[in-house]
Amino acid sequence: MEREETQQLEAYLKKKLHPSISLKSREKAGDSVEVYLGAEFIAVVYKDVDEGETAYQFQMTVLEEDLAS
Repeated sequence: MEREETQQLEAYLKKKLHPSISLKSREKAGDSVEVYLGAEFIAVVYKDVDEGETAYQFQMTVLEEDLAS
């Protein structure tokens, strides 16, 4: 994703979810960014372009072992 696009997406997620969210580019994937809450990696956002429409998919995996903590 382009830097400006990532900044706009980060501002949106900060407003909607939490002010300490930050996005970092992924070295080998230009269509997605990593999502961090503070220093903790929590998700990946994928860019999807289909028939001229752009959408962003927020994918967060929660491991069962993390539920106990």
